[in-house]
Amino acid sequence: MNTHIHHIHRFQNATSFNAGHIHHMVGETSYEIPVGMSHVHSYHGVTSLDNAHVHHFAGTTSPSIPLPGGGHTHRYYGPTTFDHGHRHIYDALTGNEQSTRLFA
Repeated sequence: MNTHIHHIHRFQNATSFNAGHIHHMVGETSYEIPVGMSHVHSYHGVTSLDNAHVHHFAGTTSPSIPLPGGGHTHRYYGPTTFDHGHRHIYDALTGNEQSTRLFA
């Protein structure tokens, strides 16, 4: 039986301030998706409920960015969905990798 080690990243950030409020985003990325000599992750979710509404978000991270103490992070950024007459922008870095084991 071959053991493959894969990983995800957790993320947590606040959106831009628009229409008098912000939203919070919390979640986990997909497992890695190979791209050239690096990899990316997909992510999606729903923001916190603020000002009586939520927004949806989804995207693909940047390729990996090495961290000085080991491991790596990814940049993720983009707009939320347009709801209640506005949208928000987010731009942040994921947390360090979280290893998991998948058996194949």
